[in-house]
Amino acid sequence: MFEERRLYDGVATRRQEPADQATVRRSNLGLVLRHLRDAGPRSRARIAQDTGLNKATVSSLVAELADRRLISAGDVDRAGAVGRPGLIVHLDGRGVCGIGVELNVDYAAILVLDLRGEVLFEHRVALDVPALGPERTLDEVARLVAAALEAAAARGAAPVGLTVAVPGLVRSVDGVATYAPNIGWHDVPVLDGLRARVDLDCAIRVENDANLSAIAEWAMGPEARTPDLVYLTGEVGVGGGVIVAGQLLRGAGGLSGEVGHTALGDPDLVCGCGRRGCWETVVGLTALLRAAADPDDPVHDHGRDLETRLGEIAARADAGDQRTIDALTTVGTALGNGAAVLINVFNPQIVMLGGYFAVLGRFFLEPMVAELRTRVFGPDLAGARIVLSTLGFTAAVRGGAHVALESVFDDPTLVPVAAGSPAPAAGA
Repeated sequence: MFEERRLYDGVATRRQEPADQATVRRSNLGLVLRHLRDAGPRSRARIAQDTGLNKATVSSLVAELADRRLISAGDVDRAGAVGRPGLIVHLDGRGVCGIGVELNVDYAAILVLDLRGEVLFEHRVALDVPALGPERTLDEVARLVAAALEAAAARGAAPVGLTVAVPGLVRSVDGVATYAPNIGWHDVPVLDGLRARVDLDCAIRVENDANLSAIAEWAMGPEARTPDLVYLTGEVGVGGGVIVAGQLLRGAGGLSGEVGHTALGDPDLVCGCGRRGCWETVVGLTALLRAAADPDDPVHDHGRDLETRLGEIAARADAGDQRTIDALTTVGTALGNGAAVLINVFNPQIVMLGGYFAVLGRFFLEPMVAELRTRVFGPDLAGARIVLSTLGFTAAVRGGAHVALESVFDDPTLVPVAAGSPAPAAGA
């Protein structure tokens, strides 16, 4: 029997119902749609074989998904079938999209994905979020969302959800950023703030940025579907997303992953959270810039694009600037010290470096791995591989858009039947 597994278990958006016929059909529609996404195009007969549903049920489900323009028929299946060959069906869903937004110290970003994972719109703006404060930052986010909605509409896509990534503790049930020290936010009602600013008739969620980045890597990164993965994201703050046996580890209160605040830093340095000695005091972007450049150096300017500033750091290292090289080596070593703890605790197959760690990763890897070899309990880093994210600073927004689209895979009936299509058939 085909087993369906979902990575993200978000907040329920509809009331629980008994398992009546309509509920079973919704579940089976989602099963078929998700299978086409994960396994790729295939015939109705192959879908029935893979999922354990009978052929008549699959034919009915495929017809309804097509009426909702979520799938479409392709070429004839000629792979050794006896009798009349069937058509290959594949994921379509160009008429729906999910939106991901990220807020961070230096920028705000947005990305729109359609159901097939194709990017419809993408934009990032340099933004000094701590200086702007919550209200003006949400004004800027609302402008980004408006531009994204206009671009999606031009492509004929309607949004089914929006997910906002915040670098800190988030209460997902009501969309409140309870504590995001590096941007100076305490108990900010992000969801309500956006609802008041954006005319959007779909679900809005608020989630921790590292968790969303880990989801993106698991769903669409180079190591997609790795069952045990630790994702580390570096900016001014440092966060972690942990996936164990294919499931996002959220913790009892949903607050897991705050690895930047483990006591692995310099006890003389004050962290953005107000405590001393947090790991991010020695591996966060502020630590690197402090070591690599004087305070009046342009690389410290939050008003400039972050990747441009990181490019300047890389160029200086490539040119042999010893101060820059020493700073990168020091951060790489400290990165290995903390990552060793995570490997010893979680025994992941992959430690994925994201954010600025990925952008400058070629300078960090050698000192990081050298430190890991002295501190990981187990041969060959206990089987872990250190991998640089290819999603870069888009990981959190991609994860947000992916989570937004999950509502369609959970319940495809959220997408209306196209005009002129017959009413969906009853039954499983």
